Amino acid sequence: MDSYDVRFWDTKKIADNASGGRYRVRWAVNGQEHCKSFKNKTLADGFLDNLKDAARDRRPFSPRTGLPAAETTDGEIVTWYEHARSYAEAKWPTLAPVSRRSVAEALVTVTIALTAKEKGAPQPRVLRRALFAWAFNPATRETDPSREIALALGWAARASLPVSAPDDPATVRLALGACAKTLTGKQAAGSTQRRKRSVFYNALGYAVELGHLASNPIDRIQWTAPAVAQTVDRRVVVSPGQARKLLAAVRGLSDRGAHLEAFYACLYYAALRPSEAVTLREADLYLPAKGWGRIVLAASASRAGTAWTDHGTSRQERGLKHRADDETRTIAVPPELVRLLRAHITHATPVTKRYKQTAA
Repeated sequence: MDSYDVRFWDTKKIADNASGGRYRVRWAVNGQEHCKSFKNKTLADGFLDNLKDAARDRRPFSPRTGLPAAETTDGEIVTWYEHARSYAEAKWPTLAPVSRRSVAEALVTVTIALTAKEKGAPQPRVLRRALFAWAFNPATRETDPSREIALALGWAARASLPVSAPDDPATVRLALGACAKTLTGKQAAGSTQRRKRSVFYNALGYAVELGHLASNPIDRIQWTAPAVAQTVDRRVVVSPGQARKLLAAVRGLSDRGAHLEAFYACLYYAALRPSEAVTLREADLYLPAKGWGRIVLAASASRAGTAWTDHGTSRQERGLKHRADDETRTIAVPPELVRLLRAHITHATPVTKRYKQTAA
Protein backbone atom coordinates (compact mmCIF):
# COMPACT_ATOMS: atom_id res chain seq x y z
CA MET A 1 0.00 0.00 0.00
CA ASP A 2 1.31 3.47 -0.90
CA SER A 3 2.37 5.72 1.95
CA TYR A 4 2.89 9.39 2.75
CA ASP A 5 5.46 8.55 5.44
CA VAL A 6 8.67 9.60 3.64
CA ARG A 7 12.05 10.52 5.14
CA PHE A 8 15.10 11.92 3.33
CA TRP A 9 18.83 12.02 4.08
CA ASP A 10 21.40 14.41 2.67
CA THR A 11 23.25 13.42 -0.49
CA LYS A 12 26.45 11.54 0.42
CA LYS A 13 29.66 10.96 -1.50
CA ILE A 14 30.41 7.21 -1.50
CA ALA A 15 33.34 6.79 -3.92
CA ASP A 16 36.02 8.69 -5.86
CA ASN A 17 36.75 8.35 -9.54
CA ALA A 18 38.35 10.27 -12.38
CA SER A 19 35.24 12.37 -12.97
CA GLY A 20 34.88 13.45 -9.36
CA GLY A 21 33.13 10.64 -7.54
CA ARG A 22 29.85 8.80 -6.98
CA TYR A 23 27.02 10.16 -4.87
CA ARG A 24 24.22 8.33 -3.12
CA VAL A 25 20.67 9.49 -2.50
CA ARG A 26 19.05 7.75 0.47
CA TRP A 27 15.44 7.94 1.58
CA ALA A 28 12.81 5.81 3.33
CA VAL A 29 9.14 5.14 2.68
CA ASN A 30 7.06 3.83 5.56
CA GLY A 31 10.29 2.75 7.28
CA GLN A 32 11.66 0.90 4.23
CA GLU A 33 14.98 2.40 3.12
CA HIS A 34 15.91 2.97 -0.53
CA CYS A 35 18.98 4.35 -2.23
CA LYS A 36 20.27 5.23 -5.67
CA SER A 37 23.73 6.32 -6.76
CA PHE A 38 24.78 8.86 -9.40
CA LYS A 39 28.05 9.68 -11.12
CA ASN A 40 28.03 13.31 -9.94
CA LYS A 41 26.48 15.49 -7.23
CA THR A 42 24.35 17.53 -9.61
CA LEU A 43 22.41 14.48 -10.78
CA ALA A 44 22.05 13.18 -7.24
CA ASP A 45 20.75 16.51 -5.91
CA GLY A 46 18.34 16.81 -8.83
CA PHE A 47 16.89 13.37 -8.16
CA LEU A 48 16.54 14.16 -4.45
CA ASP A 49 14.82 17.48 -5.21
CA ASN A 50 12.28 15.69 -7.41
CA LEU A 51 11.50 13.27 -4.59
CA LYS A 52 11.06 16.14 -2.13
CA ASP A 53 8.82 18.00 -4.58
CA ALA A 54 6.60 14.93 -4.84
CA ALA A 55 6.39 14.69 -1.05
CA ARG A 56 5.48 18.41 -0.79
CA ASP A 57 2.78 17.87 -3.42
CA ARG A 58 1.30 15.15 -1.17
CA ARG A 59 1.83 12.41 -3.71
CA PRO A 60 1.93 8.91 -2.16
CA PHE A 61 5.11 6.85 -2.39
CA SER A 62 5.40 3.12 -3.02
CA PRO A 63 7.19 1.34 -0.14
CA ARG A 64 8.33 -1.35 -2.60
CA THR A 65 9.95 0.89 -5.22
CA GLY A 66 10.50 4.00 -3.10
CA LEU A 67 9.17 6.21 -5.91
CA PRO A 68 6.10 8.43 -6.06
CA ALA A 69 3.25 6.24 -7.25
CA ALA A 70 2.48 8.46 -10.22
CA GLU A 71 6.06 8.09 -11.52
CA THR A 72 6.12 4.31 -11.55
CA THR A 73 5.53 2.96 -15.05
CA ASP A 74 5.46 -0.57 -16.40
CA GLY A 75 8.98 -1.90 -16.80
CA GLU A 76 10.65 1.07 -15.10
CA ILE A 77 11.39 -0.62 -11.79
CA VAL A 78 12.89 -4.11 -11.79
CA THR A 79 12.84 -5.93 -8.47
CA TRP A 80 15.58 -8.23 -7.25
CA TYR A 81 13.09 -11.12 -7.40
CA GLU A 82 12.37 -10.46 -11.09
CA HIS A 83 16.06 -10.08 -11.86
CA ALA A 84 17.01 -13.27 -9.99
CA ARG A 85 14.44 -15.25 -11.98
CA SER A 86 15.80 -13.78 -15.20
CA TYR A 87 19.36 -14.65 -14.14
CA ALA A 88 18.44 -18.25 -13.31
CA GLU A 89 16.75 -18.64 -16.69
CA ALA A 90 19.74 -17.17 -18.55
CA LYS A 91 22.20 -19.51 -16.82
CA TRP A 92 20.07 -22.68 -17.02
CA PRO A 93 21.00 -23.99 -20.51
CA THR A 94 24.77 -24.04 -19.91
CA LEU A 95 24.84 -25.36 -16.34
CA ALA A 96 25.11 -28.93 -15.14
CA PRO A 97 22.05 -30.12 -13.17
CA VAL A 98 23.89 -29.99 -9.84
CA SER A 99 25.06 -26.44 -10.62
CA ARG A 100 21.48 -25.42 -11.49
CA ARG A 101 20.36 -26.60 -8.08
CA SER A 102 23.29 -24.86 -6.42
CA VAL A 103 22.45 -21.54 -8.13
CA ALA A 104 18.83 -21.86 -7.01
CA GLU A 105 19.90 -22.48 -3.40
CA ALA A 106 22.08 -19.36 -3.39
CA LEU A 107 19.38 -17.21 -5.00
CA VAL A 108 16.88 -18.33 -2.36
CA THR A 109 19.20 -17.16 0.41
CA VAL A 110 19.89 -13.77 -1.20
CA THR A 111 16.30 -13.14 -2.28
CA ILE A 112 14.93 -13.72 1.22
CA ALA A 113 17.55 -11.30 2.55
CA LEU A 114 16.54 -8.67 -0.02
CA THR A 115 12.86 -8.48 0.95
CA ALA A 116 11.02 -5.71 2.71
CA LYS A 117 8.48 -6.03 5.52
CA GLU A 118 5.22 -6.90 3.83
CA LYS A 119 1.96 -8.17 5.30
CA GLY A 120 0.91 -11.73 4.61
CA ALA A 121 4.37 -13.28 4.71
CA PRO A 122 4.27 -17.07 4.20
CA GLN A 123 5.94 -19.51 6.55
CA PRO A 124 9.74 -19.57 5.97
CA ARG A 125 9.61 -23.23 4.93
CA VAL A 126 6.92 -22.55 2.33
CA LEU A 127 8.72 -19.46 1.01
CA ARG A 128 12.01 -21.34 0.58
CA ARG A 129 10.25 -24.19 -1.20
CA ALA A 130 8.39 -21.79 -3.51
CA LEU A 131 11.56 -19.92 -4.47
CA PHE A 132 13.73 -23.01 -4.81
CA ALA A 133 11.37 -25.33 -6.68
CA TRP A 134 9.43 -22.76 -8.72
CA ALA A 135 10.85 -19.24 -8.94
CA PHE A 136 14.42 -20.29 -9.71
CA ASN A 137 13.72 -23.48 -11.66
CA PRO A 138 12.85 -22.51 -15.26
CA ALA A 139 11.72 -26.08 -15.93
CA THR A 140 8.54 -25.37 -13.93
CA ARG A 141 7.49 -22.32 -15.98
CA GLU A 142 4.79 -24.24 -17.85
CA THR A 143 3.24 -25.88 -14.77
CA ASP A 144 0.78 -24.41 -12.29
CA PRO A 145 1.90 -24.33 -8.64
CA SER A 146 -0.42 -25.11 -5.75
CA ARG A 147 -2.34 -22.24 -4.17
CA GLU A 148 0.07 -22.19 -1.20
CA ILE A 149 3.08 -21.89 -3.50
CA ALA A 150 1.38 -19.29 -5.72
CA LEU A 151 0.58 -17.11 -2.71
CA ALA A 152 4.18 -17.37 -1.51
CA LEU A 153 5.50 -16.37 -4.94
CA GLY A 154 3.10 -13.43 -5.08
CA TRP A 155 4.31 -12.23 -1.70
CA ALA A 156 7.97 -12.57 -2.76
CA ALA A 157 7.28 -10.46 -5.86
CA ARG A 158 5.57 -7.73 -3.81
CA ALA A 159 8.10 -7.66 -0.97
CA SER A 160 11.26 -7.78 -3.07
CA LEU A 161 13.57 -4.77 -3.00
CA PRO A 162 14.53 -3.09 -6.30
CA VAL A 163 17.48 -4.62 -8.10
CA SER A 164 19.25 -1.29 -7.50
CA ALA A 165 19.05 -1.77 -3.71
CA PRO A 166 22.47 -3.49 -3.51
CA ASP A 167 24.03 -0.19 -4.58
CA ASP A 168 23.87 0.55 -0.85
CA PRO A 169 26.83 -1.17 0.89
CA ALA A 170 24.65 -1.94 3.91
CA THR A 171 22.26 -3.93 1.71
CA VAL A 172 25.12 -5.86 0.12
CA ARG A 173 26.49 -6.73 3.56
CA LEU A 174 23.03 -7.89 4.61
CA ALA A 175 22.91 -10.34 1.70
CA LEU A 176 26.49 -11.53 2.26
CA GLY A 177 25.69 -12.04 5.93
CA ALA A 178 22.79 -14.29 4.95
CA CYS A 179 25.13 -16.30 2.71
CA ALA A 180 27.40 -16.86 5.70
CA LYS A 181 24.70 -18.47 7.88
CA THR A 182 22.83 -21.76 7.91
CA LEU A 183 19.06 -22.00 8.41
CA THR A 184 19.69 -22.47 12.14
CA GLY A 185 21.74 -19.28 12.32
CA LYS A 186 25.10 -21.02 12.70
CA GLN A 187 28.19 -20.19 10.67
CA ALA A 188 28.06 -21.89 7.28
CA ALA A 189 31.02 -23.84 5.95
CA GLY A 190 33.61 -21.82 4.07
CA SER A 191 32.87 -23.62 0.81
CA THR A 192 29.15 -22.80 1.17
CA GLN A 193 29.87 -19.13 1.79
CA ARG A 194 32.16 -18.93 -1.23
CA ARG A 195 29.66 -20.71 -3.48
CA LYS A 196 26.72 -18.49 -2.53
CA ARG A 197 28.80 -15.34 -2.67
CA SER A 198 29.95 -16.32 -6.17
CA VAL A 199 26.34 -16.71 -7.37
CA PHE A 200 25.37 -13.37 -5.81
CA TYR A 201 28.36 -11.68 -7.45
CA ASN A 202 27.53 -13.14 -10.87
CA ALA A 203 23.87 -12.17 -10.54
CA LEU A 204 24.89 -8.60 -9.79
CA GLY A 205 27.25 -8.72 -12.77
CA TYR A 206 24.29 -9.74 -14.90
CA ALA A 207 22.42 -6.70 -13.55
CA VAL A 208 25.33 -4.51 -14.70
CA GLU A 209 25.19 -6.18 -18.10
CA LEU A 210 21.47 -5.37 -18.40
CA GLY A 211 21.98 -1.76 -17.31
CA HIS A 212 20.25 -2.06 -13.92
CA LEU A 213 23.48 -1.18 -12.06
CA ALA A 214 26.44 0.97 -13.03
CA SER A 215 28.98 -1.38 -11.45
CA ASN A 216 29.10 -4.48 -9.27
CA PRO A 217 28.53 -3.28 -5.67
CA ILE A 218 30.47 -6.22 -4.15
CA ASP A 219 33.66 -4.78 -5.64
CA ARG A 220 33.29 -1.88 -3.20
CA ILE A 221 32.87 -4.12 -0.16
CA GLN A 222 35.78 -5.27 2.01
CA TRP A 223 34.86 -8.93 2.45
CA THR A 224 37.37 -11.62 3.33
CA ALA A 225 36.66 -15.01 1.83
CA PRO A 226 36.58 -17.75 4.51
CA ALA A 227 39.42 -20.24 4.43
CA VAL A 228 38.71 -23.61 2.84
CA ALA A 229 40.91 -26.63 3.63
CA GLN A 230 43.26 -27.46 0.74
CA THR A 231 44.90 -30.56 2.24
CA VAL A 232 43.58 -33.95 3.30
CA ASP A 233 43.73 -34.93 6.96
CA ARG A 234 45.66 -38.21 6.93
CA ARG A 235 44.00 -39.21 10.22
CA VAL A 236 40.62 -39.66 8.52
CA VAL A 237 41.79 -41.31 5.29
CA VAL A 238 40.68 -44.93 4.92
CA SER A 239 43.60 -47.34 5.25
CA PRO A 240 44.11 -50.23 2.78
CA GLY A 241 43.02 -52.72 5.44
CA GLN A 242 39.83 -50.79 6.19
CA ALA A 243 39.07 -50.47 2.47
CA ARG A 244 39.39 -54.24 1.95
CA LYS A 245 37.05 -54.91 4.90
CA LEU A 246 34.53 -52.42 3.53
CA LEU A 247 34.57 -53.98 0.06
CA ALA A 248 34.24 -57.44 1.56
CA ALA A 249 31.25 -56.30 3.61
CA VAL A 250 29.58 -54.81 0.53
CA ARG A 251 30.25 -58.00 -1.44
CA GLY A 252 28.73 -60.16 1.27
CA LEU A 253 25.44 -58.30 1.58
CA SER A 254 23.68 -59.77 -1.45
CA ASP A 255 23.97 -60.25 -5.19
CA ARG A 256 23.41 -56.51 -5.46
CA GLY A 257 26.27 -55.92 -3.05
CA ALA A 258 28.58 -58.05 -5.16
CA HIS A 259 27.50 -55.98 -8.16
CA LEU A 260 28.44 -52.74 -6.34
CA GLU A 261 31.82 -53.93 -5.06
CA ALA A 262 33.60 -52.68 -8.19
CA PHE A 263 31.85 -49.31 -7.92
CA TYR A 264 33.21 -48.64 -4.43
CA ALA A 265 36.58 -50.06 -5.43
CA CYS A 266 36.83 -47.43 -8.19
CA LEU A 267 36.18 -44.70 -5.62
CA TYR A 268 38.97 -45.97 -3.39
CA TYR A 269 41.67 -47.33 -5.70
CA ALA A 270 41.23 -44.87 -8.59
CA ALA A 271 39.86 -41.87 -6.61
CA LEU A 272 36.94 -41.50 -9.00
CA ARG A 273 33.98 -39.27 -8.24
CA PRO A 274 30.74 -41.25 -7.90
CA SER A 275 29.45 -39.37 -10.95
CA GLU A 276 32.43 -40.66 -12.93
CA ALA A 277 32.22 -44.23 -11.69
CA VAL A 278 28.57 -44.65 -12.74
CA THR A 279 29.40 -43.75 -16.36
CA LEU A 280 32.29 -46.21 -16.75
CA ARG A 281 31.96 -48.59 -19.70
CA GLU A 282 34.04 -51.62 -20.61
CA ALA A 283 35.44 -49.70 -23.58
CA ASP A 284 36.95 -47.19 -21.12
CA LEU A 285 39.08 -49.85 -19.45
CA TYR A 286 42.42 -51.50 -20.16
CA LEU A 287 42.68 -54.50 -17.84
CA PRO A 288 45.68 -56.76 -18.46
CA ALA A 289 45.91 -60.22 -16.93
CA LYS A 290 48.84 -59.04 -14.81
CA GLY A 291 50.11 -55.69 -13.59
CA TRP A 292 48.64 -52.21 -13.66
CA GLY A 293 45.69 -51.25 -15.83
CA ARG A 294 44.24 -48.02 -17.14
CA ILE A 295 40.94 -46.12 -17.04
CA VAL A 296 40.14 -43.42 -19.62
CA LEU A 297 37.38 -41.21 -18.22
CA ALA A 298 35.22 -39.44 -20.78
CA ALA A 299 31.99 -38.48 -18.97
CA SER A 300 30.29 -37.99 -15.62
CA ALA A 301 26.69 -38.01 -14.42
CA SER A 302 25.98 -36.41 -11.06
CA ARG A 303 22.69 -37.14 -9.32
CA ALA A 304 20.79 -33.84 -9.10
CA GLY A 305 17.17 -34.98 -9.07
CA THR A 306 14.58 -35.12 -11.81
CA ALA A 307 13.61 -31.45 -11.38
CA TRP A 308 17.02 -30.20 -12.52
CA THR A 309 17.84 -32.32 -15.57
CA ASP A 310 16.80 -31.74 -19.17
CA HIS A 311 15.04 -35.07 -19.60
CA GLY A 312 13.46 -35.68 -16.19
CA THR A 313 15.99 -38.32 -15.14
CA SER A 314 17.83 -38.30 -11.83
CA ARG A 315 21.20 -38.11 -13.63
CA GLN A 316 22.31 -36.31 -16.77
CA GLU A 317 25.51 -37.32 -18.56
CA ARG A 318 27.98 -34.51 -19.27
CA GLY A 319 31.69 -34.01 -19.83
CA LEU A 320 34.21 -34.24 -17.01
CA LYS A 321 34.15 -31.59 -14.33
CA HIS A 322 36.29 -28.50 -15.05
CA ARG A 323 37.24 -29.87 -18.50
CA ALA A 324 36.15 -29.33 -22.09
CA ASP A 325 33.23 -31.48 -23.28
CA ASP A 326 35.35 -33.87 -25.34
CA GLU A 327 38.40 -33.96 -23.06
CA THR A 328 39.35 -37.22 -21.34
CA ARG A 329 41.33 -38.07 -18.21
CA THR A 330 43.56 -41.14 -17.98
CA ILE A 331 44.15 -42.88 -14.66
CA ALA A 332 46.53 -45.71 -13.86
CA VAL A 333 44.87 -48.36 -11.69
CA PRO A 334 46.61 -50.90 -9.42
CA PRO A 335 46.44 -54.67 -9.95
CA GLU A 336 43.92 -55.11 -7.12
CA LEU A 337 41.38 -52.88 -8.89
CA VAL A 338 42.17 -54.55 -12.23
CA ARG A 339 41.26 -57.91 -10.67
CA LEU A 340 38.00 -56.58 -9.21
CA LEU A 341 36.96 -54.94 -12.49
CA ARG A 342 37.72 -58.08 -14.51
CA ALA A 343 35.59 -60.10 -12.09
CA HIS A 344 32.82 -57.52 -12.28
CA ILE A 345 32.73 -57.66 -16.09
CA THR A 346 32.58 -61.44 -15.97
CA HIS A 347 29.68 -61.61 -13.49
CA ALA A 348 27.84 -58.28 -14.00
CA THR A 349 25.68 -59.28 -16.97
CA PRO A 350 23.59 -62.01 -15.29
CA VAL A 351 23.19 -59.91 -12.14
CA THR A 352 22.05 -56.91 -14.18
CA LYS A 353 19.53 -59.00 -16.11
CA ARG A 354 18.16 -60.49 -12.91
CA TYR A 355 17.57 -57.05 -11.35
CA LYS A 356 15.99 -55.70 -14.54
CA GLN A 357 13.51 -58.62 -14.49
CA THR A 358 12.74 -58.00 -10.81
CA ALA A 359 12.10 -54.27 -11.48
CA ALA A 360 9.78 -55.13 -14.37
